[in-house]
Amino acid sequence: MNAQSIMLSAASRRSALQPLPLLIFCAVSLLLIGVVMIGSASMDTAAQNMDNAFYYISRQFLYALMGVGLALMVANVPLSWWERSGWLLLGIGLLVLALVLTPLGRSVNGSTRWIPLGLFNVQVSEVAKICLIAYLAGYVVRRRDELVNTWMGFLKPVLVLGFASVLLVTEPDFGATVVLMTAALGMIFLSGVRLSRFLPLIAACVATGAALIVFQPYRLKRVVSYLDPWQDQFDTGYQLTQSLIAFGRGEWAGVGLGNSIQKLFYLPEAHTDFIFAIIAEEFGLMGSLAVLALFTALVWVGFVIARRAEQADMPFAACFGYGLTLLLGLQATINIAVNTGLLPTKGLTLPLVSYGGSSLLASCVCIGVLARIEMERLDRVEQSAEKKRSSKGGARYED
Repeated sequence: MNAQSIMLSAASRRSALQPLPLLIFCAVSLLLIGVVMIGSASMDTAAQNMDNAFYYISRQFLYALMGVGLALMVANVPLSWWERSGWLLLGIGLLVLALVLTPLGRSVNGSTRWIPLGLFNVQVSEVAKICLIAYLAGYVVRRRDELVNTWMGFLKPVLVLGFASVLLVTEPDFGATVVLMTAALGMIFLSGVRLSRFLPLIAACVATGAALIVFQPYRLKRVVSYLDPWQDQFDTGYQLTQSLIAFGRGEWAGVGLGNSIQKLFYLPEAHTDFIFAIIAEEFGLMGSLAVLALFTALVWVGFVIARRAEQADMPFAACFGYGLTLLLGLQATINIAVNTGLLPTKGLTLPLVSYGGSSLLASCVCIGVLARIEMERLDRVEQSAEKKRSSKGGARYED
């Protein structure tokens, strides 16, 4: 076999890779793992607090069904609608962030992040993140030359993101601010903006973050307890130490589904922010690595879809795909890092796995959009191939 045939064989294998089935497999697997683990982690808490052991799992199952339906709906929405509706989505994103700071907002544990809608509460940051990423993708495509070559073009979206970040910090929701800003700046960087333009902004963001930590006592306590949680394991370091105990108890293969001890009122938020610790306790290192592998594959296939859209001359789809993949990947990374003690405690859920309707539905929207991007790319490739076949057929007929 000569070098040319080897290269053609490698190219055919790459083209044969179909990311859409892998995307669906990873998303559905994580969704099912979430439903099962929430049932395991929440039954005792639900029985005591809600007088119904199946309260959380039944609601999560309903959210999962709604999420699947929403993903299917979004997968049938043309990308042109998202591109045309950039200003509308920006308005919706900023509006919900502002509304939550009015009397309409609902406070839980000192944070005003939700708007009650009867049967459930909507966490506005989940809505705002998708809306702002969609707007930013449209801006990058429309103003790419200005964005890449001028400071003003670079600063315009940064100012919009800065205003949204102020609203998020006011709630306060520092974790969502970090995820949104990092994903947005990642999109801008991938569009071709020079790294030198980011250095002053990165310095300003680090300085602002440090100030928010230093001047907010509860955030400062989190950082201090993160550095040495065992020093005050019954107060500020309690949640992290209990999470680490769960990891230690899991060892290689875990204690078995439903046999976690830490979920028995030792580890707070076991079915939400710290669901990964319960997975590690019940399924051990092997189960933790399996979940990590699913998230890694999900993020990888998201970038593959966005990259292929870029190669197919679909700039908005590519930029939107990069942004949504960054949202999912960053949130999963931060949640897992918090659970393992690599980052200070943050109120971020594990996408598709943790309990919560807003987070799950927002994650399903991201999956639906990524699926739509790949579907439209495949349609474009098929149309291009059909045109080539038609042109060749016409040429032979003329001959």
